[in-house]
Amino acid sequence: MDRRSALAAVSAAGLVIGLLVAGTTSATAADPLVSQGKAVAASSVEGAGLEAAKAVDGSTASRWASAEGSDSEWLRVDLGSAHAVSRVRLNWEAAYARGYRVQTSPDGSAWTDVFSTAAGDGGVDDLTVSGSGRYVRVLGTARGTQWGYSLWELEVYGVAGGAPPTTTTTTTPPSNGLGYAFGSRKTPYAAGILRPSGATSTLDAAVVDYYQRWKAAFVRQNCGNGWYQVISPDADHPYVAEAQGYGMVITAQMAGADPDARKIFDGLVKWKIDHPSSINRDLLAAEQDVNCRSVNGGDGATDGDMDVAYGLLLADRQWGSIGTYDYRQLAIRHINAIKASEVNPSTNLLKLGDWSSAGDQYYYLSRSSDWMVDHFRAFRKATGDGAWDTIRAAHQNLIGQLQQNYAPNTGLLPDFVENTNSSPRPPAGQVLESVNDGKYYWNACRVPWRIGADAVTSGDSQSLAASRKLNTWVRSKAGGNPAGIAIGYQLNGTQISGGSAAAFFAPFAVVAATDPGSQAWLDALWNRMLQTPVDGGSYFSASIQLQVMITVTGNHWVP
Repeated sequence: MDRRSALAAVSAAGLVIGLLVAGTTSATAADPLVSQGKAVAASSVEGAGLEAAKAVDGSTASRWASAEGSDSEWLRVDLGSAHAVSRVRLNWEAAYARGYRVQTSPDGSAWTDVFSTAAGDGGVDDLTVSGSGRYVRVLGTARGTQWGYSLWELEVYGVAGGAPPTTTTTTTPPSNGLGYAFGSRKTPYAAGILRPSGATSTLDAAVVDYYQRWKAAFVRQNCGNGWYQVISPDADHPYVAEAQGYGMVITAQMAGADPDARKIFDGLVKWKIDHPSSINRDLLAAEQDVNCRSVNGGDGATDGDMDVAYGLLLADRQWGSIGTYDYRQLAIRHINAIKASEVNPSTNLLKLGDWSSAGDQYYYLSRSSDWMVDHFRAFRKATGDGAWDTIRAAHQNLIGQLQQNYAPNTGLLPDFVENTNSSPRPPAGQVLESVNDGKYYWNACRVPWRIGADAVTSGDSQSLAASRKLNTWVRSKAGGNPAGIAIGYQLNGTQISGGSAAAFFAPFAVVAATDPGSQAWLDALWNRMLQTPVDGGSYFSASIQLQVMITVTGNHWVP
C-alpha cells in the first residue's frame, strides 16, 4: 500500500457501491505489471502531450488528462489477452476523481466492477482487486476538482490466462436504483468513434429537451387498465407495435433523466402482455384501434418485436428484474418467440412477422430496416443461444452482398429484399407496400442508424465498412449540407422525390460518427437535428431522430 488502502478506507466508511466482484483476495506479490506499453484508449484528451498512452509509459513525468468539465470520462487499457487481475495502482495528478470505478471486460463491451468509490481523495490509490478480462478501465463518475481527470500512471498487475475466484452475477441494480443512468456512458464506444462537438453536458441537455417534447407529443395513457402507449398518428392505426418498441427502448435509456421512466416502461410492458399476437402469444400484436383492441388478425410484426425484446433487456440492466415484472424472463420468452416464429429457419433471416409461413408469397421476403445487428448480439448474450450468432452473420453477410451487387457506389439498401432463399435482390416493383419497395425509401431510411448502432458500440469490421460506405456517399451527395438529403433514392443514388424529413437525414449522423474524417459533417447533421422541431404528426420521424440523438451522444448501450 502507498499512503493508504483506498479499498479498506472506503469499505470502512460504507461507501463501496454494490456490484463489487465477490471473493476479493490479497494481491499476489509475484504478479507482474502487465499494462505498461499496452494499447490504451480514452473517452477524451485535454490536449496534445496528454494522450492516453502517457498513462502506461512507465514515466511519472508524463500523464493522461481528460477534457475539462465532464464527470463521465474513462481510460481503458487492452492487456492483449485475458488476464486474472489482482492489483490496480492509480497515481493521480492534481485533477483526481472523487468518484470512480475500476472495471474489467472480456471484450471491451460488457463491464464488471472490481472496485468503486465515491470518496476518492487523489494521490496514489493502490487497490487489491479480483477480476478477469482482457480490458481494464478506470471510469470517472465525479471529479474532485473543477478540471477533468489526470493520471500520471495506470498500473495493472496480474497473470495471463488465469482465472479469479468464482463470482456471482445478478441483475440487481446498484443502490441508486439505476444500472445505466442516462449520461453515465458506462460502456464506451469503439475506438475512434466521433461525437458532435461541444461539452458533454450540452449534448445531453439537448437530448433530454428533445425527449421531453417527444414524450409530450406521443406518450399517452389511453383506455385505462394501467396502460401506457406511444401513439402513431402517421401510421395506419392509432397504435402499432413498432411505436411501442421504440417507446420501450427510449424510456429504458432515458432513466435518470426522467423520474417517470420506469412507470412509463411498466405501462408499456402491461400493454405488450395484454395485447399478445394471435399466433405466438409471447409476441406483441402489431396493430390496435382507437379502442385499444387488436385488429387485422392480431398477429405480430418483426420490427416491433425486435425492439420490445431489446427494451426488456435494457430494463433488466437498468432496474433489475425485481418488481412488478420480471423483465429478464419476459425478454427471454420474447427472444425465443422471435426465433421460433419470425426467423426463417432455412435462411436464418428475419421474416416480416409471425404470420408468414412456408409456402406463402412472403416467406422469402425480408425488410432491411429490421436487421438490428446490436439486438442480435444482445439476444445471444441474454439467452446463451449460439443460433443468434448464425442469424447475425447471415444478416451482416447479406448487407455486404447487397451493397456490393446492387449499390457499389452508394451502399444503399432497398426497403425489402426478395428471393432470400436463392439470389437475394431488390424487388423490381411493389411486393408489399409500394412501387418503391426495391428502393431506399420509408423503411430503409432507418438502415444507416441500425447498422451504425452496431458499428459504434461493437467496432465490428463488417458494420464499420457498411456504415462508412453509406457515409462517404451521402456526404458527397449532399455536398456537406444535410438539407440536401432528400426523401428517397434509387440504389444508384438517383433521387426519387423531393422534400426533407428527419427519418431520412438523422440516421446518417450515426454512420458519420464512424468516420474520423467526418467531424464537420457530423456537426452539421447534429445542428440540423437541433433545428428540427418535434413533428406531432409523425411519431416515426421524431422517434427515429430521438434514438439517433441518444446514439451519437454516446448514450446508447447494448445490454
